[in-house]
Amino acid sequence: MSLSNPKSQQAILASVSQEHIKTDVPRFDIGDTIQVHVRIVEGDRERTQTYTGVLIGRKGQGVNESITVRRVVDDIGIERTWPLNSPLIAGFDVVRRADARRAKLYYLRDRVGKKRRLRDRRRGLKHVEGLKTVQK
Repeated sequence: MSLSNPKSQQAILASVSQEHIKTDVPRFDIGDTIQVHVRIVEGDRERTQTYTGVLIGRKGQGVNESITVRRVVDDIGIERTWPLNSPLIAGFDVVRRADARRAKLYYLRDRVGKKRRLRDRRRGLKHVEGLKTVQK
């Protein structure tokens, strides 16, 4: 097999990285409020901590895909970025689905108060019917 062909190199890289891609990730879109369950290792103990916030950005694809989640604590915005396929992430839950017309919601950084809210998705949208959210 000749590795000089770029298409064969891409096929080899795709097959190697395919085994590291998580398959249990639920569908979530930009604007959704999600819970990210993060594994935290303290010494010899391991615990799971949830980080709840609005998904404001996704980038990359395959193994390199990452998400940016923003939450507001005491009127201070905190953003964290995680690789989607990281072993430090135990799982995801979708808390609320929101309607966003943009791919990146960086404009939420400048909003304060009720203007920071995103509107809920309208009922009857076919591409989100039947998708589950976490019940509080």
